Amino acid sequence: MIHEFKKVWKQYTIGMLWLLGLLWPLLGIHGDGTLTFQETITAWIYLLAGSLVCLMIYVLKTSGSLKFITAPFTRVTGGARSAATALPSWVWIAIILGFALVYPQFAGRYGTDVAINVMLYICLGLGLNMVVGLAGMLDLGYIAFYGVGAYTYALLNVTYGLAFWVCLPFAALFACLAGCIVGYPTLRMRGDYLAIVTLGFGEIIRIILNNWMSLTNGPNGILGIKPIGIYIPVFENGFTFEHIWVKKLQLFYYFALGLAIFAAIAVRRLNYSRVGRAWESIREDETAAELMGVNTFIYKLLAYAMGAAFAGLAGAFFAARMKFVSPESFTFLESAMVLCMVVLGGMGSIPGIILGVIALIALPEVFREFESYRMLVFGATMVIMMLFRPSGLIPAKRVGTRSEEKEG
Repeated sequence: MIHEFKKVWKQYTIGMLWLLGLLWPLLGIHGDGTLTFQETITAWIYLLAGSLVCLMIYVLKTSGSLKFITAPFTRVTGGARSAATALPSWVWIAIILGFALVYPQFAGRYGTDVAINVMLYICLGLGLNMVVGLAGMLDLGYIAFYGVGAYTYALLNVTYGLAFWVCLPFAALFACLAGCIVGYPTLRMRGDYLAIVTLGFGEIIRIILNNWMSLTNGPNGILGIKPIGIYIPVFENGFTFEHIWVKKLQLFYYFALGLAIFAAIAVRRLNYSRVGRAWESIREDETAAELMGVNTFIYKLLAYAMGAAFAGLAGAFFAARMKFVSPESFTFLESAMVLCMVVLGGMGSIPGIILGVIALIALPEVFREFESYRMLVFGATMVIMMLFRPSGLIPAKRVGTRSEEKEG
């Protein structure tokens, strides 16, 4: 145990001192110009105590001193995993779907609103998963296509009075076209160069939305967007259909749930199709895929366009729900957040992405009373995940390994 502790105490000490230097500007510098240390030291001591306990548990586990606890726990978890895998996958899907259908009946307005955000980000995460997780291209401007879909519905509805269901395919189409326009000159690049260029194009689209006053009303945004409208059968004085505007939050929830289910089914079908196999071959080794006859540029462009189409669908729903859109809703921070959901959950894994969205959208709402520390915990969680589980919470089953990685 002492030998294991000697290996990590220097890194632990440097890390805690770095954390103290990071906390003081956040908690010790106030808006009125005063400087204090008490709040910073108090928070740091709590973090020091908690991290020290975690460090001791880690050292004991590494040295093998906790085998009398970990061995029974491993047997129990292994048995639970075996029992879970014994049930067919459709049973688990039915249970989760049943819970999702009855959730608004038991959750309050706030819980339903958070669930709608979760469904919306699931659609975004699954769309980005096709680009990052399946095709292996790092896209840092993905949220721009979300904005294209939102502005498409806003402009068509406010200017021409078109209904949501008419505008929904147009939102996906225009976002897809924007993806093709952005992707065509950029997808011949690889790696970091591709990430930088996609970041630049994403910011270009946001700046266009912010400065094109005659079309998008600039930073003022677009007001007066109609919500989702539906027709319900009416049997008074014969059989007719009555048009109503969706205003209840529960109905928005079910529309968001349907959008998330559609995205999950579509991504899964694409994943296990010939197109999905081509994307995975490009992700694992683009040069080898091209030598084997895969048209890498066309398939990469297809991944970019399909991912943008799902973002356009989510953007149209966002505009219909909020009844207002502005460029401030489509910043780089949103792109980074969606990318974190994909990486945290597991690239290429649909259940993993759903779990990653829940972890980054729902859990911060649970710990809202610790608002000052939420982003600190978020950053620490991402660092810990990348150190101890770099493949994500639920890694994809079909992930290849390159020969140089096996040798290393």
